[in-house]
Amino acid sequence: MKKRLPKFRLSLPLALLTAVLLAGFITLLALWCQPNAFRGVISNFLRKPVLILLNALPVGLLLLGLACLFRNVFFGAALTNLIVCGLSIANRVKIEVRDEPVFPRDLALLKEVSSAVESYDIRYPAGVIAAVVLITLALAVLGIFIEARPFPAKARWQGSLLGAAGSFGALALAVVTVLGSTGLYDSIGASNPYRLSTVFNENGFPYNFCHQFTTFLVDRPQGFNRAQAAAWDEAETASGQGRQVHLVMVMNEAFSDITDHPAFTWAEDPLPNLHALQRDSHALSGHVVVPGFAGGTANTEFDVLTGMQTNALSAATTSALRVVNRNLDSVFRVFGDEGYHTSFFHPGDDWFYNRENVYRWLGAEETVFVDQMEDLEYKGRWVTDAYLAAFIEEKFQEAVSGGQLLCSYTTTIQNHMSYTADKYGEGYGFPPVQASGLSEEVETMLAVYAEGARDADAMLGRLADYFAGTDEPVVLAFWGDHLPYLGDNQIGYRQLGLDVFPGPEGQENLTAYETPYVIWANDAAAEVLDWENALETLDLHPGGQISACFLGAALLELTGRGEATPWFAFLNQLRRQATVVQKSLCVSMDGSTFTDPAGDLAENIAKWRQWSYYKLKYKEIPS
Repeated sequence: MKKRLPKFRLSLPLALLTAVLLAGFITLLALWCQPNAFRGVISNFLRKPVLILLNALPVGLLLLGLACLFRNVFFGAALTNLIVCGLSIANRVKIEVRDEPVFPRDLALLKEVSSAVESYDIRYPAGVIAAVVLITLALAVLGIFIEARPFPAKARWQGSLLGAAGSFGALALAVVTVLGSTGLYDSIGASNPYRLSTVFNENGFPYNFCHQFTTFLVDRPQGFNRAQAAAWDEAETASGQGRQVHLVMVMNEAFSDITDHPAFTWAEDPLPNLHALQRDSHALSGHVVVPGFAGGTANTEFDVLTGMQTNALSAATTSALRVVNRNLDSVFRVFGDEGYHTSFFHPGDDWFYNRENVYRWLGAEETVFVDQMEDLEYKGRWVTDAYLAAFIEEKFQEAVSGGQLLCSYTTTIQNHMSYTADKYGEGYGFPPVQASGLSEEVETMLAVYAEGARDADAMLGRLADYFAGTDEPVVLAFWGDHLPYLGDNQIGYRQLGLDVFPGPEGQENLTAYETPYVIWANDAAAEVLDWENALETLDLHPGGQISACFLGAALLELTGRGEATPWFAFLNQLRRQATVVQKSLCVSMDGSTFTDPAGDLAENIAKWRQWSYYKLKYKEIPS
């Protein structure tokens, strides 16, 4: 049959030229498969020519490697087209359904993907799929009739293997260098660099997919054993429900008590409500040690709700919510299993940090973002803390009216940087900052920041007053996500004489990561919890320090749920050994600081890391 079929043979130069042309064609087809206008993509590529190379390079190297294996450029192009455009179509569907691109890690979640598909009303682009299939078949047919080897004919199988190995090796090298370069990626930019679906649409799927191989990594801990971690997770714990109280958690943007520093001589206390609650007999207070300095809001959310620790996920800096792609144990799930209504509120966009999907994976029954909030009130460009306080009260009343107990987590946004004179609009009058030796730049920054801190404190006071006036038992937890950013090289902190410089690995300065917290119970909750006894058995650090990753577990124990799951029971045991674990630095219950944990503590920290990895990679929790 082979003898009867007409066969054409391309010379080596023509075969390589054909490979280049086909790689360019497949790249264009992959871009055409995306949900945005093809003309807009091409226009963007012409403005940023480097994108042409960055998108065509991985396609070309993949095609060349497969062409060497199949000993024919057209056969290699057919499979390359199927792989690249198939992934591009999957990316289109995922963006349209969940506003999230396809990542390399999704390839390891095919079982979860098949289950998720059943949960969505998906409109598959039939025309695009048909075009990709027909082109793939056409390329395969061309391979039958045209011999086009990408290596000298004399090389035979040696050329095939060497060519494939060299091409795939070059592709891997390109991924970890050029395609994975953060500097190059940032320099290219996008109309909205924080929305990954926008970046994928504008700058091309092939390049961005390859770039994600080097981002949002989770390192496999030393000594990890999947079966052992599964056994930890399935251990028996105390049964029974916790105390029936509402839990309202509020994490306030950049909320701190730096205004308490002696450098200030305020005529009027900026934080009167925080200070009043710190003295309240029904309150706990201290400082949360958060994962980042002057940024990383979502990382603090992750640490508090899951009990895992952002800084332990990878040796490289990562975004914790971006590594989440499956259902996880969380504070929400513990309360949800007891029939609580679990909610997350944030007056920001749902796509930021992929919160729309992540909070579903964390078990939040309800999520409300800025586009779902009505009659918004702004102070400058940010939704006010006052509006959000009223929103929390409204949602609390809805739960009570529906006969439900509430577990809610709110992340505010008003006091977000930058702290410039026009933050709240031209001509806004800020109370003066009483501190000497400040430059005009720093004085402005501090005045603007302090105004936001006053509004945050007013929010705390309003919520405490509101819940004090209800017969429903309520525990209110209020803390800051990180310290404020006060200029390059910490100029604001320097001029105040505040020592908040993070320090090198192993010599971390914890004051750079500390934000105030207060946990307060209204009279009804204090009675239900037997407040004094609950505080005594909680065993918090005398100075009030606690890592953010232990805060959620402590709240569970305070409300009678410390043994609800093996995971949170373990976390409450671990925080009694080291109330703070920050990278390689530990703080014991007696206040001593050390960097070389030994014995049971070292074993438990290793267990914590390994168990976290198991949850992120393997544990299956039904939706």
